[in-house]
Amino acid sequence: MTMLDADQASTLDLDRQVFHSWSAQGTPTAFAVERASGCDVWDEDGTHYLDFSSQLVNTNIGHTHPRVVEAIQRQAAVLPTVAPSTANRTRGLAAERVLAVAGEPFSKVFFTNGGADANENAIRLARLTTGRTKVLSTYRSYHGNTGAAIAATGDWRRVPNEYASGHVHFFGPFAYRSEFWSDSAKQESERALQHLERVVQAEGPASIAALLLETVPGTAGVLVPPPGYLAGVRAICDRWGILLILDEVMSGFGRTGDWFAFQNEQINPTGVVPDLVTFAKGVNSGYVPAGGVLIPPAIAGEFDTRVFPGGLTYSGHPLAMAAIVATIDAMQDEGIVENAAHIGRDVLGPALHALAERHPVIGEVRGLGVFWALDLVTDRATRQPVPVADIVALKSRLLASGLLPFSADNRIHVVPPCIVTEQQVAHAIDLYDAALP
Repeated sequence: MTMLDADQASTLDLDRQVFHSWSAQGTPTAFAVERASGCDVWDEDGTHYLDFSSQLVNTNIGHTHPRVVEAIQRQAAVLPTVAPSTANRTRGLAAERVLAVAGEPFSKVFFTNGGADANENAIRLARLTTGRTKVLSTYRSYHGNTGAAIAATGDWRRVPNEYASGHVHFFGPFAYRSEFWSDSAKQESERALQHLERVVQAEGPASIAALLLETVPGTAGVLVPPPGYLAGVRAICDRWGILLILDEVMSGFGRTGDWFAFQNEQINPTGVVPDLVTFAKGVNSGYVPAGGVLIPPAIAGEFDTRVFPGGLTYSGHPLAMAAIVATIDAMQDEGIVENAAHIGRDVLGPALHALAERHPVIGEVRGLGVFWALDLVTDRATRQPVPVADIVALKSRLLASGLLPFSADNRIHVVPPCIVTEQQVAHAIDLYDAALP
């Protein structure tokens, strides 16, 4: 296609030149997005959609938040890029903001370009610090699509990408589809911890550098851990000298109604603190790609005189850092994290449970904050997942009704931006109600 042709081509015609992620390339793109604001998206035909996907569960602050857009524009006019080896005030302010909401004991941030390389570098830090190699992670997980991150991932995307070594998987708790024949959340937690302990022992504890967990597994189904599980994992790690890495890429920055999911009292009533935390997505809602690793003094100090053998050309990119500062400031000033907690507790959670009472296809409702999943089944007694074709058809009905959905396997994930209003939730529930069989 020549430049003249491109000027006359439609967006979808131009898009045929793009090689898309996680896609069969012969499948055409569904529609062309032209603009967005808050929880609203419009395509090039002017059709309006209510975004209950947050794109890839990342636009926590919503689309085109004016404070974040203005901060990026202001930074671009002064210093649009700079080498990561230099000191830059915006980068320092971004680190300050992230550390302030993370709390003790974290004292440094290693900035990355996204969640995958955040997990990649957390794994590197753990291996270098402990002198060990193996990393344990769950089968129901997604940690990114780079070398070690995709090998740490548990779902099907790992299998054609297993080029990194030293990764071992285990089953985490999931009471609704238990691998442990449990009959309560308490029993599920106890049996999952016993399983993990045995895997650690069988693999050789002295060979294990880290245990990598999504605090709340997201793409795997919004699997809120049962009572006692995180505390039990922390105890196992402490017993064997293993570092605990919590992946908060999807669950962080308001998604669960807290700045980080590990700060949520329902998830972590005893206040377990991980050794490393990874983040991305909601830290600036993806306006400019950014992620990072939260590092405590005990690990950061290992590299005071020893060179850390890792780096990224765009680590701490000024535009991304400006977006982080503006995002965190706006979320604090506007009570956006508190709104996510209120919506989940008082509006969205009750509405989804009421929806399940009307639709037997909903086997279970799981979640908190603005982080929910509807587990769809053909039969509630057997819990048989609905076929993929049913999910495809449901998504089509939701799109036709004006709602942007997020689906995975047999589930619809209900994940609006943290700024969503009660009125928008009510409208979305009406659309789910009409679309569900």
